[in-house]
Amino acid sequence: MIDKNAPLIEQRADPFVYKHIDNYYYFTASVPTYDYIELRRSKTIKGLKNAEIVKIWYKHKSGAMSQHIWAPEIHFLDGKWFIYFAASEKTDIWKLRPYVLECQGQNPLVDKWEELGQMKPADHDKKSFTDFSLDGTVFENNGRRYFCWAEKTGGQFGASNLYLSEMESPIKLKTAQFMLTTPD
Repeated sequence: MIDKNAPLIEQRADPFVYKHIDNYYYFTASVPTYDYIELRRSKTIKGLKNAEIVKIWYKHKSGAMSQHIWAPEIHFLDGKWFIYFAASEKTDIWKLRPYVLECQGQNPLVDKWEELGQMKPADHDKKSFTDFSLDGTVFENNGRRYFCWAEKTGGQFGASNLYLSEMESPIKLKTAQFMLTTPD
């Protein structure tokens, strides 16, 4: 008997699946070692379990993006592949911020990925990504593209709020953050 509650792919946190116009499903997730980003591709969702694992990017040895590589998501925007993920620094492991990779070709499994750096706030926005920020996602609604993320403000005992901003480009926000929700 098949366990309906069993994970599709074991030991992968923060899973993300994207179905592209090529009719393939693309999968990425946090890996147990939190030190690289992997992709899988399959014609079916169930096929992702045994699909080839392609390691497309590794954490830095020091500085930004050197610790806690978390919650990657793959998106196809403006004819290009992007991966959004959170990362911190070895010297400050909870200084998590959102980062962006861009594929330099049309095949995300074999083409080179370029680091675009940290997601940029809108001009004159002094609040976005200044504290523990993670789990960013991208979506479109009524012809506008948005970035949504969790950010813990106020230090260790602060609230982990959910924010939203319209995007100017795949790496920059257009509007200042808007708080959607805060825990009570």
